[in-house]
Amino acid sequence: MSTQVSTQTYTMSHLDWLEAEAIYIMREVAAECARPALLFSGGKDSIVMLRLAEKAFRPGKFPFPLVHIDTEHNFPEVIEFRDWKAKQLGEELIVRSLEGSIKKGTIRLPHPEASRNSFQSVTLLETQEEFGFDALMGGARRDEEKARAKERIFSFRDGFGQWDPKSQRPELWDLYNTRVHPGEHMRVFPISNWTELDVWQYIEREKLELPNIYYAHEREVIERNGLLVPITEMTQPKAGETVTTRTVRFRTVGDITCTCPVASTAANPIDIIAETAVTDITERGATRMDDQTSEASMERRKKEGYF
Repeated sequence: MSTQVSTQTYTMSHLDWLEAEAIYIMREVAAECARPALLFSGGKDSIVMLRLAEKAFRPGKFPFPLVHIDTEHNFPEVIEFRDWKAKQLGEELIVRSLEGSIKKGTIRLPHPEASRNSFQSVTLLETQEEFGFDALMGGARRDEEKARAKERIFSFRDGFGQWDPKSQRPELWDLYNTRVHPGEHMRVFPISNWTELDVWQYIEREKLELPNIYYAHEREVIERNGLLVPITEMTQPKAGETVTTRTVRFRTVGDITCTCPVASTAANPIDIIAETAVTDITERGATRMDDQTSEASMERRKKEGYF
């Protein structure tokens, strides 16, 4: 009598590998850190992080709260989505505003209309101290920007919240050193090894909902320094600039005063995947005015405590 042996094999796609790595990192944070938190802005990367957290910890609740540092200069569509998503998941959402830091005097803007984006580190560090967070998970990726390419998955921050690229810890064989002294903390980036294309492929695979400004829509813009600046109460045309209506979408979302859309007719994830596969400019390079000041601008802000 012959016996048949099954030769069926299971193959993992590259998204499966990335997902498994990110889930492992999240579970490592939950196991090793006393008071972690997940930064959630309502943007695409943090939405992917929420799905990964669901896969890591459901059917239980997340072993950490969601935290957003709100500049109060965010696109309203994104803030509405943030609140709706946290409520849908039934998870705690902690929001701290830069306006609170301004009133306390810990943030002093050069002028009322100044971009608040670079000042988020002040409110973030105040929030970290208020709640005693020893690990803050974020959706930053190495492909976004040169300074972020230097970042370890577990990024050590000193007692002042500062990042020193020369004092980071080795990460060999997926072994992470999470030990911190009182006042110190870790920034953790579970999707550090993902690319923008990976993120959109995962959004398509998981059928994730996003704020509608990620997809093509008509918007009044002006061309300034090679970027399309959206017309809002905070970003008005200067003398000699011409306002036009263009079909655009946002590749990344953030402070209105420094975040620009790109010309696009992509109305769904499949279309965006096709666009992203052939682009040769990073999403921050194509959309962020605050990163255009110098190549070292992001690294300087990270050393001061930025994401």
